[in-house]
Amino acid sequence: MTLPRFATGPVAVVAAAQAAVLAALAGRYGFHRDELYFLAAGKRLDWGYVDQPPLTPLLARLATAVFGETPAGLRVVPLLLGAATVFVVALVARELGGGRGAQVLAAAAAAGSSLPLVTAHMLATNSLDTLLWVSLGLVTLRLLRTGEPRWWLAAGAVAGVGLANKWLIALLVLALGAALLAVGPRSVLRTWWLAAGVALALAVATPTLVWQVANDVPLLTVASGIAADDGTENRILFVPMQLVYLSAVLVPVWLAGIRRLWREPDLRWARALAVAYPVLCAVLLVVGGKPYYPIPLLLVLTAAGAEPALRWLRDNTAFGWGLAGIGLAMNLVVSLPVLPPAALAPVVAMNAEQGEQVGWPEFTETVADAWRSDGDRAVILTANYGQAGAIEHYGPEHGLPQPFSAHMSYWDWGPPPDDATGPVLLVGVTPTDAFRDCVQVAEHDNGLGVDNDEQGTRVLRCAGTTAPWSRLWPDLRHFY
Repeated sequence: MTLPRFATGPVAVVAAAQAAVLAALAGRYGFHRDELYFLAAGKRLDWGYVDQPPLTPLLARLATAVFGETPAGLRVVPLLLGAATVFVVALVARELGGGRGAQVLAAAAAAGSSLPLVTAHMLATNSLDTLLWVSLGLVTLRLLRTGEPRWWLAAGAVAGVGLANKWLIALLVLALGAALLAVGPRSVLRTWWLAAGVALALAVATPTLVWQVANDVPLLTVASGIAADDGTENRILFVPMQLVYLSAVLVPVWLAGIRRLWREPDLRWARALAVAYPVLCAVLLVVGGKPYYPIPLLLVLTAAGAEPALRWLRDNTAFGWGLAGIGLAMNLVVSLPVLPPAALAPVVAMNAEQGEQVGWPEFTETVADAWRSDGDRAVILTANYGQAGAIEHYGPEHGLPQPFSAHMSYWDWGPPPDDATGPVLLVGVTPTDAFRDCVQVAEHDNGLGVDNDEQGTRVLRCAGTTAPWSRLWPDLRHFY
């Protein structure tokens, strides 16, 4: 099979258009709560954290060191990852025989679909994960098409980097392996290069795996908690969200991609990609995984469907491009900070991550006012890492001390000193018998009418603790 030429110029135009939009909007609203956590983790670099491997905090550290500790500076990294994803998705279309038009259509789908826009706008573990998943899809297709076993080394390298960023890629590897065993070609499995690829993946991931084992594998604790708390809701929403996380307009495209991979004789070698998606979805339904987890694989299937979609567009040009325009406009509004914060209410109902980028400076000011009213002596203890990250970032301009939190890796970064026996400011924390004489002193209002997770957060002042912090700290830890 001779591949078409890669449409470098047109695909670069698509990637540049996406990058221009993202750059123009990068500084709107503000940091997301997870980004504030990544900033804090990046200042405490380690081989692992309780809820994630080390790669995304490292990227946060590098981005802010080079471009500044601002939303726009931090978001240079996801912008570049988003552009790279656009190119890889176009390469997937080419790998499956797609010509210039199909490659550009696949690139445009990747650039303008909803979840990829979110992960290309703000730094998240999914920002790199999306690129790695579609890259593993491309490498797998190249391996299957050529039969060249040395591509197992490339697959191992991608999987190893993925494990250093987010362990979810292991489920993709398992789904692809099960699909190969089910529908072949099984010949690619009968080589020592497969073992070499596995060894390379483990070698790349070893430091973070060792850290997790040495710390009782907290990632599994966090994952089990997500399944226990949200598993039922995730299962209910799983199928409907598959239809909208890219765009409802793209559903016929990735369905056509599955059909093409399964039925087209010339692509029989690629059938495993069509099978891997339902296998992955079945596993996620069983474990209660979040509905967005398999979406990067849908980008690969969308690229597979680009060729038949292009043929359909040629016969239905006006209608097709009209649908595409409507879909793109909806994706931009739902995924990116296009609207003023006061108009976010309907958007937050569909994408809560928009609201989590609003109000953190105001939140810190609420805490600062309460802290100063106590004579500038209180220890600040927050309920979650977003609150702690916001106070750590914005607090110095208000004279606030380093906050503490027993949530996620903030717990690992230590309790207040035992000689801090004075008052305690509880930010969103429900008082327990660990704290004495607590009274509410503030309630946060972002002043923007955005109903996000911190709107209405209560701030309480307690006279002190009932035991030294070192004794209380183990019982205060929480992951959810």
